[in-house]
Amino acid sequence: MSLYPTLWAAFLMFSLGLFGVLSRRHLVAIIMGIELMFNASNLALVTIGWAYGVITGQIIALFAIAITVSEVAVGLALFLLVERVRKTVYADETNLMKG
Repeated sequence: MSLYPTLWAAFLMFSLGLFGVLSRRHLVAIIMGIELMFNASNLALVTIGWAYGVITGQIIALFAIAITVSEVAVGLALFLLVERVRKTVYADETNLMKG
């Protein structure tokens, strides 16, 4: 089995996540785009590790998943805080430099 289809899928996932981050205004959609980019990088790590027969890519992907879970928890907590203080969930309306 060739590894190119899986790497193309990872590239497509990363591109969709990047598009989601750059084009969305809603903070939850931006966090979802970031998560899609993390998952794409994990898929590429596991695929390359599988292709070369080493388990290092899978181990790094496992640690990256653990870091991603903590990033989601912190990101959602910040989202709730911004929503509670600023009364909005749109990124372009939340300027934290203003008082």
